[in-house]
Amino acid sequence: MRSGHAPRGVSADDLTTRARIRDAAVLRFGRDGFGTPLRAIATDAAVSAGLVIHHFGTKERLREACDEHVLDQIRHAKQDNLGEASGGRFLEYLATAEQFAPVFAYVLRSLQHGGPLAATFVDHMVRDAVDYLAEGVAAGVIVPSRDEPARARYLVLSSLGAGLLAMTVDPPRDPTDLAAMMRRHVDAITLPALELYTEGFLTTRRMLDEYLLYVSDPPPAGEHAP
Repeated sequence: MRSGHAPRGVSADDLTTRARIRDAAVLRFGRDGFGTPLRAIATDAAVSAGLVIHHFGTKERLREACDEHVLDQIRHAKQDNLGEASGGRFLEYLATAEQFAPVFAYVLRSLQHGGPLAATFVDHMVRDAVDYLAEGVAAGVIVPSRDEPARARYLVLSSLGAGLLAMTVDPPRDPTDLAAMMRRHVDAITLPALELYTEGFLTTRRMLDEYLLYVSDPPPAGEHAP
């Protein structure tokens, strides 16, 4: 599909319609949650509810398609962002951050909804994070970690947790204005995040060294540190 050619038996018009329905669903799910009726999504996509069923079969399968699309968008945005950081284009990314508002809102709604799909969604994000962090390490813009999967999971959970709290305690005045929420969130976290990740937080290695000593050689049961 990325090449622009339709699979055998599927017309280019069908692909365009399917993508339009999917994009409308991502936006509507992000705004109103996964209880949104298919009729509302069909109206947003300017198609009939029957055509939504024709392309996706069920609401669950429509959400699966949305999950796949959103994960793909996140993966490519992170890869591009690392390249922009190393190439001096990070400010351009910040200037266009609002374009990711529908994706941002969709992810947070998925977490709020919970359940197996949300857990699977997070697991996919962590696996993708391992890959693009490895690319950053190879490119020389990220320092290596003693445990790359653990770092990837921490970064994903920290990012999602911050976003979820932002949506909860500082929702947009207009529920349809996802871009405003995205801009406020980006403006609030960019400086402290960059400062923390670039310059560090602790002034000594003491806590890290003590922890590494403990996990590699823990005290016997019943013994207590002085």
